[in-house]
Amino acid sequence: MSKGSGRARFPRSVYALGSDPDPRFSLANERTFLAWIRTALAFLAAGVALEALAVPIAPGYRLAASAVFVVLGMLAAVQAWVGWFRVERAMREGRTLPPLTIGAVIAVGVLLAILLVAAGLLA
Repeated sequence: MSKGSGRARFPRSVYALGSDPDPRFSLANERTFLAWIRTALAFLAAGVALEALAVPIAPGYRLAASAVFVVLGMLAAVQAWVGWFRVERAMREGRTLPPLTIGAVIAVGVLLAILLVAAGLLA
């Protein structure tokens, strides 16, 4: 906890360690967290839109692509939290920043969803 804040910061498992990094780095980490949240919302919106709108895609492909987008949205939300947590801890402890954990899974998922939509358009 920072000196003089008067309140415990959440999560304690992050803020109880090390010392406060440069505020610019913490704010950049928060912006990255918010970018992942926006990405999660975009994936969820894509998944819902595929099923809610009358998109001319074969129904089986449309449902599969929609499910992939919804799962990607959930994974992006998890990445937002886990990524923020790991980076903030590393900065507080003066360690090297951790790599992106599920970026490859999300990239493959996006490719799969695009292929399903394309196949559904051609079917």
